Order: sequence, then C-alpha cells, then structure tokens
Amino acid sequence: MAGLSRRKARAAWIFLAPMLITLAAIAGWPLLRTFWFSLTDASMADLSAWKFIGFDNYLMKDQYGWGGLLVDSDWWRAVYNTLVFTILSVTLETIFGLLVALVLHQRFFGRSFIRAAILVPWAIPTIVSAKIWAWMLHDQFGILNSMMLSLGLITQPIAWAASPDTALAAIVLVDVWKTTPFMALLCLAALQMLPTDCYEAARLDGIPAWRLFFKVTLPLIRPALMVAVIFRALDALRVFDVIYVLTSNTRDTMSMSVFARQHLVEFQSVGYGSAASTALFMVIALLTALYLTLGRVKLAADPN
Repeated sequence: MAGLSRRKARAAWIFLAPMLITLAAIAGWPLLRTFWFSLTDASMADLSAWKFIGFDNYLMKDQYGWGGLLVDSDWWRAVYNTLVFTILSVTLETIFGLLVALVLHQRFFGRSFIRAAILVPWAIPTIVSAKIWAWMLHDQFGILNSMMLSLGLITQPIAWAASPDTALAAIVLVDVWKTTPFMALLCLAALQMLPTDCYEAARLDGIPAWRLFFKVTLPLIRPALMVAVIFRALDALRVFDVIYVLTSNTRDTMSMSVFARQHLVEFQSVGYGSAASTALFMVIALLTALYLTLGRVKLAADPN
C-alpha cells in the first residue's frame, strides 16, 4: 500500500509539473523581479541605470529624518482606504449575494430568465460599468442627482465621486452593484448541492424557516461561502480600475494599487513603485493566510 501511495503521489506531481512551471514563469518571475527592483533606485527614464540601495525604499534615515514607504503617510492612507473598501464591499456583497441566491433557489415563474439577467452587471467590464456610474453620479447631469432632487431627498446636486465625504461610498456602491451577482452565483451553487431530506424532516417537525436557515443551511454552505469570500477579498484588496475611473489619484480614495501605479508610471520611480507593489503582495498574502488559519481553527473547534 505504501508503494502504491508513493506512485500515486509521484504521478500527481508529474501531472502538476507543467502547471507549476508555467505558474512560476508567469507569476513567480515577475514577482521576484519586482522585489529586486524594490531594492534599487531604478527609474522609468532608464531602467539600466540603477543602483542597489537595499531596503531604503521601505525605510531609511538621513539628515532630514526617516523616509521610505513604511513612514509614508500617503501609503498608509492607501492601505486604510483599501481595507475599508474591502471590508465594506465584501460584507455587503456577501449579504446581498446570499439573499439573492436564496430567492433564486426557490421555484417561481421566469426563474431561469432572472438567473441569466442578474449576471449582466458582473459580465460588463469594470471599466465600462465604472464609466457608466461616473456619468450617473455626476453632479451636473447625473441621473441619480436628478431623481433625488425630484423626490425632494436633496436640495442641491452632490458630486458623489468628487466629494471626500461621499467618494468612497460611491466606489463601494458601484463595486457592490457589479460583484453581488458573482457572490450570488457561488452561493446558489452551494445551495443547490444541499441534501433535501433534512429540509423535509424540518418541515414535518414545524421548525421555523429562520431557525432552519441559521442551524442547517448556513453551516452547510459555510465552506463554499468561505471560498467565495476569499476570492472576493483577494480581488478587492488589489482594486484599481473602479477607483481610478471614478476618482483617479485622489488621496481620499487612493488604493494600494493606485498608489503603486502612480509612482511607477506618473513619477517614473520604478524602485519606490516596486516597493509599494511588493508591500501590496505581502499585505494580501498575510491577510489571506490569517483568514485561512482562522477558518481552519473555527471549523476544527466546531465541526458541526
């Protein structure tokens, strides 16, 4: 049996080898190159004329005091914006996606059409949907201000994407509108895999629907829901397009990806921009590992 297990493991690694090599070439090499550039003073003007400076892009001290990414207030503001955006958007998308999935899981006339139609926002490219919402949220000719003014909800137009008080909320709104169908699709797939016998027994016993949901449905779909949340969190942590289209380089809404792009492209500082990109990768890796670890601990503590 031990020999058979070793042969199976060897065959598995042989089949996985092409994928692992391709992944290393596509993702591993650019990541290592980015980390290397973060240890230099490379500039976009001439990438060949670089000098190794160690970790000075991350933290350094000179006659003017401390400098580098780790003491850059703009970077930490970008980290804060990204985390707030991730927490708000993923939480709302999970709640709304689960509610939509529960509705679509029921039998009603036109269910197939509704299931297909609800995927339209997710199918639209993010750049396109962000631009559409930018027009809708415009303070002069946006339809949202026009509707709210006609209903008497506001007394003057609001620059939703330009005002520091509402810009982040507007970005979260656009992202929730676009990505909720994705969460609903994953939740619906999990709901359709649930056994029906326990629900039939619960109906015979007269168990309330809300209690059935929290005691049976939610625990059963929790593994699938956890995977969906991880996917969305990874995507939200590296958000770029929707923020850049709606608010560009505004400090109040700048994400870590927008910050890295600004230094790489606009400031042409490849070394500092690569340091920001490396830090972004480390933040995502750390949060993902933390979430997976906590999830395993919770499942081990409460296997039922």
